[in-house]
Amino acid sequence: MLLLLFYAGKDLYAIDSSRIIEVIPRVTLRKVYHVPDYVPGVFHYRGSIVPVIDLSHLIQGTPSRLLLSTRIIMVSHQRQDGTLQYFGMMAERVTETLNKPDTALVQTKMQVNEAPYLGSMIVDEKGMIQEIVLDRFFNDERHIHLLTGGEDMSES
Repeated sequence: MLLLLFYAGKDLYAIDSSRIIEVIPRVTLRKVYHVPDYVPGVFHYRGSIVPVIDLSHLIQGTPSRLLLSTRIIMVSHQRQDGTLQYFGMMAERVTETLNKPDTALVQTKMQVNEAPYLGSMIVDEKGMIQEIVLDRFFNDERHIHLLTGGEDMSES
């Protein structure tokens, strides 16, 4: 499994690269009010207005720093009607990938109800790396408004 690595503070995380469309530089975001604090805004991407989720803010409660290596990881989620909705996931120090077999993922035996998207761990020379499971994020009822709201935010 090829994983894209990023940091939230000093902790290392990974996203399965098969879910990633592309990694783009930070862009200017338009602020949207009445959304969770970890959504810094939206931007125009390939004909749609897409929300951006700040992974550092979501995971640690601290917004991503404005580093040269802070990037937006573009991912997609299939809606119930079969169409794809794009999302940006902002993260710090997005500079490396890691190739590990699925068997390298170790279950943590801890379930954090407030963060069901936190998955298994990999332990290697970089330390402990926690997987972000996108399907769990998009199936979490606290984030459902981002999925249904996308229909109103899409351009015609």
